[in-house]
Amino acid sequence: MGVIRKKTVTRGTEGGLKYICDVCSADITSTVRIRCADSSCNDYDLCVPCFSNASSSQNHDPATHAFSVIEQHSIPIYTADWGADEELLLLEGAEVYGLGSWADIADHIGGYRTKDEVRDHYIDTYVKSMHFPLPERADPKDTSLLVENPRDVFQARKKRRIEERKNAAKSAPPAAPKQKPTASVPACHEVQGYMPGRLEFETEFANEAEEAVQHMQFDPGDGINPRTGEIEPEMELKMVVMDIYNSRLTTRAERKKVIFEHHLLEYRKNAALDKKRTKEERDLLNKVKPFARMTNHKDFQELSNGLEYEHNLRQAVAQLQDWRHMRIGDLKTGEKYEGEKQTRAQRPAPTGSFDRLAGIRPPKPIPPIETPSATTALTAPELPERLKNSQLPFVSLASNSQSKGPLTNGNINSSTSSKTQHSVAPIAGLSPLKLTPDNATDIQLLTTEEVELCSMLRMMPKAYLTIKEGVMREAIKTGGSIKRKSAREVCKIDGTKVSRIYDFLVHSGWIQKV
Repeated sequence: MGVIRKKTVTRGTEGGLKYICDVCSADITSTVRIRCADSSCNDYDLCVPCFSNASSSQNHDPATHAFSVIEQHSIPIYTADWGADEELLLLEGAEVYGLGSWADIADHIGGYRTKDEVRDHYIDTYVKSMHFPLPERADPKDTSLLVENPRDVFQARKKRRIEERKNAAKSAPPAAPKQKPTASVPACHEVQGYMPGRLEFETEFANEAEEAVQHMQFDPGDGINPRTGEIEPEMELKMVVMDIYNSRLTTRAERKKVIFEHHLLEYRKNAALDKKRTKEERDLLNKVKPFARMTNHKDFQELSNGLEYEHNLRQAVAQLQDWRHMRIGDLKTGEKYEGEKQTRAQRPAPTGSFDRLAGIRPPKPIPPIETPSATTALTAPELPERLKNSQLPFVSLASNSQSKGPLTNGNINSSTSSKTQHSVAPIAGLSPLKLTPDNATDIQLLTTEEVELCSMLRMMPKAYLTIKEGVMREAIKTGGSIKRKSAREVCKIDGTKVSRIYDFLVHSGWIQKV
């Protein structure tokens, strides 16, 4: 055998392939060698003196076997600092060790090439080429580099580079001994079983998927019947197994993509955020997690925040309805009611005087107190003002003209701050309707005067609110003022009722009379 592959060479040394004469065992790597071309001699190399003396060994017959003269291809073909022999070794090393194993490829090339140098050369010459996947100087007729860098000059420069790096390696301080690799435990990173350097897990999804294909072989020409030219059933079965294996690999890659994209490896950060949520919020977010496979991280966060806010709003509405059922009319009283309710829940159950086991019975554990959530903030007494006078179009119109103008809170823009009570004139033949929370579900949305107005007009709160919204929308279009006739056209109900509502809105300052 005339080739020795040095698998145990030191990183950054001369390394590479070594060609040895099969007769005298001389090193013929950097010189001309003779290779036997007969099929009985596999990788049989001779040096020039042994070939001239007709020396032989093993099954080689110098008299009858054909031969070929192999010269050293140390000439530039793609770049000025890389020879053809190094280009061949680079491609061969990439095929043997795989792209990305630049340290092994550099050892395969030899000549004191570093892994960074090999990686940069491959990317610049092959990947970034205008004729990808071929280099830019892939045309055999292009000999411009050889003209600019003759063989003697290039080999002398290569020998000088190897000598310089060899002397630098000798004078360099000894490398530190390799330490034991970091184990995949939570003390090293946050998720047990995860290997950050390889971006893999010790137990992958479908971890046994490789067992079905580990002993499968595909040889050239197999699987096709030479007589009929059809694919044999065994080959079809192999292809089905390979399709199943590839689908499992695709699923594994998709699951890893979800983990990396949604930052699920940041265990401490995610655990700290979960502690700030209530049990209901955590259960809701756990139900939403399957949607992370179909959305990116930003969209999933918006979806989660929106559902969490909707959940808190529903809880706040349910709590307000409970307060209304308990005849609680303001938020401060509701907060006091919730505090007393929680105190009663934590109070131990009273024991009778005849209970003989009262002294030895262990007390019931106090239920854990949930952290205040967004629901509590939505029902807190110190609610932020939702309407600011500076944000309303009515105020700008009223400030331009120093006259009476409509304001949002039912106050008239005048010098007097006192507000007279509005009395609704009864309608002939129409008896008032007594409105209660039992027969009017939206009565809590009305003021006392609006409740009296709806009672006199025998109108449900929801219908009144719809009419009020329609009239105020039309008033906004005309600068806050609207005619009585226009209000009747908007409402399309009894004109007398519309007149009563129109007068009330004008008196309250929501619209301005024309």
